[in-house]
Amino acid sequence: MSIEDRLFLEIMNQGMTKDKSKSWVAPLPFRPQRQRLPDNKELVYNRFISLKHKLQKTPEMKEHFFTFMEGIFQNNHAEMAPALRDLEERWYLPTFGVYHPKKLGQIRVVFDSSARCESLSLNDVLLSGPDLNNRLLEVLLRFRKDSIAFMADIQQMFHCFLVKEEHRNYLRFFWYRNNDPNEDIVEYRMRVHIFGNSPSPAVTIYGLRLSAQEGEAKYGSDARSYVEKDFFVDDCLKSTPTNESAISLLKRTREMLALSNLRLHQIASNSRELMEAFSNQDHASDLKDLDLDTDSLPLQRSLGLLWNFKADTFTFQINKEEKPFTRRGVLSTINSLYDPLGFVTPVTIQDYKIMLRDLTTEMSDWDDPLPTEKKDLWTSWKKSLEALTSLHVTRPYASIPSTEVKMQKLHIFCDASIKAITAVAYLKTIDAKEQCHVGFVMSRAKLTPLREHTIPRLELCAAVLVVELAEMITSGMGLEIEEVEFHTDSKVVLGYICNEIRRFYVYVSNRVLRIRRSTSPQQWHYVSTQHNAADHATRSVAACHLKATTWFTGPAFLYCSTACNIRCDTFEFIDPDADGEIRPEVSVLNTVTSDRQLESHRFSRFSTWMSLVRAIAILIHIAKSYTSTLPVSQKSCKDWHHCKNAMLLTKKNSTLNAPSGEFTEKDLYRRQWRQVQSLSNVFWDKWRKENSTLQSRRKWKTNKPNIRPGDVVLMKDHQSHRNEWPLGLITNMFPSKDGNVRKAEVKIWKLGECKLFLRPTTELVLLFSPEKTNSDVR
Repeated sequence: MSIEDRLFLEIMNQGMTKDKSKSWVAPLPFRPQRQRLPDNKELVYNRFISLKHKLQKTPEMKEHFFTFMEGIFQNNHAEMAPALRDLEERWYLPTFGVYHPKKLGQIRVVFDSSARCESLSLNDVLLSGPDLNNRLLEVLLRFRKDSIAFMADIQQMFHCFLVKEEHRNYLRFFWYRNNDPNEDIVEYRMRVHIFGNSPSPAVTIYGLRLSAQEGEAKYGSDARSYVEKDFFVDDCLKSTPTNESAISLLKRTREMLALSNLRLHQIASNSRELMEAFSNQDHASDLKDLDLDTDSLPLQRSLGLLWNFKADTFTFQINKEEKPFTRRGVLSTINSLYDPLGFVTPVTIQDYKIMLRDLTTEMSDWDDPLPTEKKDLWTSWKKSLEALTSLHVTRPYASIPSTEVKMQKLHIFCDASIKAITAVAYLKTIDAKEQCHVGFVMSRAKLTPLREHTIPRLELCAAVLVVELAEMITSGMGLEIEEVEFHTDSKVVLGYICNEIRRFYVYVSNRVLRIRRSTSPQQWHYVSTQHNAADHATRSVAACHLKATTWFTGPAFLYCSTACNIRCDTFEFIDPDADGEIRPEVSVLNTVTSDRQLESHRFSRFSTWMSLVRAIAILIHIAKSYTSTLPVSQKSCKDWHHCKNAMLLTKKNSTLNAPSGEFTEKDLYRRQWRQVQSLSNVFWDKWRKENSTLQSRRKWKTNKPNIRPGDVVLMKDHQSHRNEWPLGLITNMFPSKDGNVRKAEVKIWKLGECKLFLRPTTELVLLFSPEKTNSDVR
């Protein structure tokens, strides 16, 4: 948490209070050192006039806009803005409308707090606050724990929190008096926190949890835990083992939040008994007018997932809207398939993700047409997605309530190919009757790096992905998981993980250390490729064939009872001497050192001193006989060179750059020659760089007369020869403060035209001066 986040929490802790109506009142969290906001009234008024013209051209949007604003005024979320004091700081907010893509005809008016005036906006001077939201994946994982599931949301959550009185002038805006387009345009100001403000999410979640803390003593700790762990912004998803516990929890939470004027509504559940326990006005909008006994129930969107609560399954809807065959259109189609838990990873990872990366690296612009050779592949893949509409994924992990669970284990599989690495997790539940229930939890997949890696390296990356997935599931699911087992079909990776002695190079070492930090070798098991569930994702499966695989059910051996535990083996390296990831071992078997001079140990072979002297004399005579007595000739000196000062001091002669020597394999056992050669290179490198700086140079020590108008000069041209330099006449000079001329104006004649140039005197060569004799000319 940053310093600004801590400052935000301190401001909320000190400034958030309740008013007489029991609603929370929170200040705008300004930065401690900020600029004063400029007066942007004229700028915002001009934007309102543009909005007025736009609404006049689109009557349907105008009607939706005025309907939304009518709700703002009726709920007392805005008020007439009072007159401002002299030099009082204020800020005006432009407004614009946004339509929800899934809710046609419903507009949301957004107050643009990011609009700038003089490079400053309201959001620039406000603290955004920490991210207090629960992680979306953790909420979805807990939503699948038990058999009775329900969802709800808080009505207009942002507008339930009032803004402090002295801060409301920063939320001024223009609108029609009495919401009537025929009346004058006047100034209003918002009384509540708005959607466009960057700190609004943190303010509302902080206030929501504060309401849960206040009501814990009266309504129970489970109600507080429900608010703090199962809400994502204003949406809440929860599952319980029984109808009674669900109804009780939901009623107590609604009463607890009502004490802060927060209404929990839009209730939907897979339990008919729970739905009947609440009035139709509290039901989800699609369920208010339905007969729960006879009418077919619609799908509910739960945090982006489509939930068929009658069948208690997740399903998919495919957007059939035709998009242009460009990079932008492809990306728009891909993102319309929302799959946070990785239900259809085998369909998506190998096809559209790899295709998208290829398009990203090949195409130069978002709206360029795609290559025709890829159009057929894209069209066939898009048609195959229609099969996903008939795919149904069971919501609960097991078909029994959590009260009947005896033991739960988490099994995670990983696999890798040259294009992708994947991991998939299953929850194995054993009930009191020793029956096994296996449920798909979630999957993760990543594309392999563009830089090619070996398969063992990719399999090791998949093992790291498995560990990260296990940590996220165990921390976010909220279940008591007794064991976590990991499965891979790579014995090389298992050898890396089980290793205790050998050392690895950096790439493998870092990843093995990450795995061993969170797991033990006893948790890792080998599984054949045909039983590896993650293999479906790396090989890719068509959408129409996904349901027929073991992707959702898991391999058959998971359904064995507790007596059929997986055997824990210790895996050795496949071929440690040939494995390039393992550092080679150097073993010293024996080391013998001696300090012998002149090979004196050979003297013991002679019986007398004279015999030793005679033998040495013979050796000296033979050695001298091999020495050449020929005179030195010109041929014998052909490799000799005269050593000049320039060669020795500057090393500018190529003869000194001879090879450092020829060395054989035996030299590898004696490294001293390498040290000598290195020291030699360092010496000559420092000599070349530093020798010239140690020599004193003298320049321009003699004062000479300045160039004057009328002097004849040569103008240097480095792109031509000296005898081709143009002849010129000095017409003007520009002396410096010290009286010396360093720049002059030169007139030259070239191709019959007269031209003037400004040149420094260092670029001019004086040939003749009318005021000087020939002896004075340089």
